[in-house]
Amino acid sequence: MRYLVTLLAFVITFNSYAQSEKFGREISLTEKTSISKILTAPEDFVGKTVLVEGEILDVCAMAGCWMELKSDAENQKIKIKVKDGDIVFPVEAKGKNAVVEGTVYKIDLTKEEALEYYEHVAAEQGTEFDPATVTGPITFYQIKGLGAEIK
Repeated sequence: MRYLVTLLAFVITFNSYAQSEKFGREISLTEKTSISKILTAPEDFVGKTVLVEGEILDVCAMAGCWMELKSDAENQKIKIKVKDGDIVFPVEAKGKNAVVEGTVYKIDLTKEEALEYYEHVAAEQGTEFDPATVTGPITFYQIKGLGAEIK
């Protein structure tokens, strides 16, 4: 009986590792930072490397060059962006959990740049974009993904 319990524990542990996919470099950080903490005081994190975890809400359908993670706080998310081709996140990862190590950075866009950005995002996702939704310059924060594990 003890052998059976040990074997079962090994199989469950092995399967959980076998079902994880790794992307980019090995994750080196061990302490996670909540996405809500980053989004509450983003300037405190700009330029810092963090380890975040969350459910994958969306993935770039064109190149797999970004994914959005759900925050631990309601109605928050953060985009994990990588250079096209360096890492390709699979579209099938939507709904799965990801642990990501990366560097927080800030993007400031003029109104014209914001219009181009949101038009590009809409084209990537095959959705409509209403230019009237952009009323001025915008600032947002993303994480440059260095390494990820999707479970």
